[in-house]
Amino acid sequence: MFYIYAVYNKRNNKIYIGQTKNLEERLDLTRRKIFKTAYTAMFDGEWELIYKEEVQTRAEALEREKQLKSYRGRQFIKKYIPL
Repeated sequence: MFYIYAVYNKRNNKIYIGQTKNLEERLDLTRRKIFKTAYTAMFDGEWELIYKEEVQTRAEALEREKQLKSYRGRQFIKKYIPL
């Protein structure tokens, strides 16, 4: 299984969309800011999981990630931002 996910940083009003094989590990790395040059490490505040999707292959995950990073995909993801 592969996951496509979106995390949201309320403090900075930022969304990050990515894909991974191990969602829990990726979320832990994001929250602990392990990779200092990563997009999510550039912003203070907590990153909250707001959306996830499960697919069978990496190719499907990459295709869906690309769709969600498009303008229409981002509009779709914004519906999941908590108020």
